[in-house]
Amino acid sequence: MSIVALRRVTLLGRRGGKQDTLRDLQRLGVMHLIDLRSKKPDAPAGGVASDTRKALAYLLDCPVKRHQVPSDPDFDHQAIVMRALENQRRTRDLEDSIDFTRRRLEDLEPWGDFEFPPLESLADHRLWFYEVPHYKARQLGDVALPWQEVHRDNRNRYIAVIAREEPAVNTLPVPRTHTGSVPRRRLREELQRLVVRLDERVAEREALTRWIHLLHRHQARAEDAASLDQAQCLTRDSEAIFAVQGWVPERAIEDARRLAERRGLALLDEPVAPEDQPPTLLDNDERTAGGAEIVHFYQMPGYRNWDPSRVIFFSFAVFFAMILADAGYALLLLGAVLFFSKRLARSRAGTRVRNLGFALVGCAFAYGVLAGGYFGWNPPPDAWLARLKLFDVNDFDQMMRLAIGIGLAHLVVANATVAWHRRGRTAMLAPLGWIVALLAGVMLYYGITGGGAALALGLAGVAAFSDTRPVRGPLDLLKRAGGGLYALTDVTRAFGDVLSYLRLFALGLASASLAVTFNQLAADAAAAFPSLGILLYALILIAGHALNFVLAVVSGVVHGLRLNLIEFYHWGISDEGYPFTAFATTETTPWSN
Repeated sequence: MSIVALRRVTLLGRRGGKQDTLRDLQRLGVMHLIDLRSKKPDAPAGGVASDTRKALAYLLDCPVKRHQVPSDPDFDHQAIVMRALENQRRTRDLEDSIDFTRRRLEDLEPWGDFEFPPLESLADHRLWFYEVPHYKARQLGDVALPWQEVHRDNRNRYIAVIAREEPAVNTLPVPRTHTGSVPRRRLREELQRLVVRLDERVAEREALTRWIHLLHRHQARAEDAASLDQAQCLTRDSEAIFAVQGWVPERAIEDARRLAERRGLALLDEPVAPEDQPPTLLDNDERTAGGAEIVHFYQMPGYRNWDPSRVIFFSFAVFFAMILADAGYALLLLGAVLFFSKRLARSRAGTRVRNLGFALVGCAFAYGVLAGGYFGWNPPPDAWLARLKLFDVNDFDQMMRLAIGIGLAHLVVANATVAWHRRGRTAMLAPLGWIVALLAGVMLYYGITGGGAALALGLAGVAAFSDTRPVRGPLDLLKRAGGGLYALTDVTRAFGDVLSYLRLFALGLASASLAVTFNQLAADAAAAFPSLGILLYALILIAGHALNFVLAVVSGVVHGLRLNLIEFYHWGISDEGYPFTAFATTETTPWSN
């Protein structure tokens, strides 16, 4: 659990060997490239790689897939991709046309099957159609033009008016209905043709799915080629030589040196300078690296900061468990994780998320047992499960103390880690001051002697050491004092952040109370309707607990992450970085059925 130390590496070589060098660098996969061009290149278009991704996503979504072709010397990757994308476009157009035609048929159904007669047969008069609601039907008596009711349903009267020109807007009580000139008979014929053409497109899509395996293999090549083309734009070139520069982990410097020796390149290895802003590369144990995925998604810490991944991994699991607050729901969640486990294991990120899921299940089950919740039922007092119960979610005092205690511990960990990261500098005294102030607040709440002195000491440390700029004159001293006073404004935030952890108690109580309520509703319904009792009992239990389970899981994820990524981040992470993206070949696992 750390941020990997990086070095700035520059490679210089002959212009003619640039592409081969970049290709070797890509296979090595240890460098985050730095743009050396004075003029930034335009954002690259997706090209072949992007088209391949779209085609693969479209074919993978096909409900019926053919057996895969493992190899074919005549396989034309580009042609298959174009056929798949063209099939997608035509299928979408056909579906839109079918929907439009069906809507037209539904709209014309009240008017019946008719065709407009020639204008000569009506003495150049035309038919104009109106849908008049029943409550406006009395106004039809004021219409001077000849009209006829052709249909009536429970809402409207369908009126046909004969006139040379379209009647004025106020002639009838409603605007004119546009029926179009195509009769329903021809619309039905057109709909049949469209459905047949759609069936042909569906069959073509199913036939194209046999190439998914080969498309996966070629996708990696296409993405590698696109990445190589982009890297070509990031180098500094002259007539004779080129230079490529990037950030390389210290542990991979020797690999870069061997590459330079093999290709006859000059290598310049430099440490990170104070003014540099290198990317952040997290190094985590794969078993707890699910926290790194959360950090990666929300906010990457700066290079000179610390890695909060493991703290977030375990604290998120604890917060989620307290909000779910039921061992039975934890078993349901286990079933969901096991169901998606094989699919998640196909990628490194998916494996990390799966491990995080198992951690959530484990903590939720353990807390559910300690809270004595099993789908809203509590074990009998004489049962062995009752002896494992330590917490009562209905005991407000106990649960509030637990939630606030966990919140204090979480914020103390954040400040303690910051202090450790700043060890050896006076700046470490500011987070230590916050720790003393937080603990002093607890002392004051419980009336422990010395709480006031401890609070004053902690806040003095915050005011004195939050701003550590060097003092070269009275103005610098004044600015430093102002910075310390500004830091003290976080006192109210500290109070609010600690109280924010009460959501763990509130949401856990809500989840447990809803479970009990649905159990009671099911029992009452079964007692009130003996003939349908078992059916009603089962339906209410299934629907109620399913709804409560979804709400509890969503609340656990949203609020569990919020406490980590808002409250905890404010006290533990001071600056934002950007992720280390290695210039490397693409790793894919070809799909197969």
